[in-house]
Amino acid sequence: MLRSLWVTNRGVLWRWALCLGLAALILSCDLAIPLGVAMGVPYVAVILLALGLPGRSVILMAGLCSVLTFGAYCYKPAVPEPWKALLNRSLAVAAVWATAGLGLQRKHAEAKRADALREREKALNELRILRGLLPICAYCKKIRSDQGVWTQMEQYIREHSEAEFTHGICPGCLASLYPELANRPSARTR
Repeated sequence: MLRSLWVTNRGVLWRWALCLGLAALILSCDLAIPLGVAMGVPYVAVILLALGLPGRSVILMAGLCSVLTFGAYCYKPAVPEPWKALLNRSLAVAAVWATAGLGLQRKHAEAKRADALREREKALNELRILRGLLPICAYCKKIRSDQGVWTQMEQYIREHSEAEFTHGICPGCLASLYPELANRPSARTR
């Protein structure tokens, strides 16, 4: 179990490293390219990678990508029409947050679906009820299976349901089979 936990955590660490490395690569490209180019949009790829991280890591990555998008704008030299560059950056940040929101929504829906499937499988595994007509011998009470094999009723029911058997003798059979025991006071109280 400890090994599987380590492997799982190692996979999460690799994904974090990949997300941060990709964000750093996009930031370095953004700093090298003139201000008018929409370099905030590639951060959507970081968000898509972060969807595989546990918890709400996507929100953290979306925040980081937003800071990097506007941070690169502040670092670059001013342009003649800054409103265009700010609008461009704002649209990129909106795309990042829309991707994060939709991705989290899908992740939540998939988790609910997986939980529902697990619950269904659990219920189906617990539910073993005999249904339909059972061909039974009127004399020995053996039951015929779908393959035509006759088996004792107890064995058939045990194999096809969760029921277990305990045996006893009813008062009528006790009186007819063992009349000397049936007349005892202790046998009449059972």
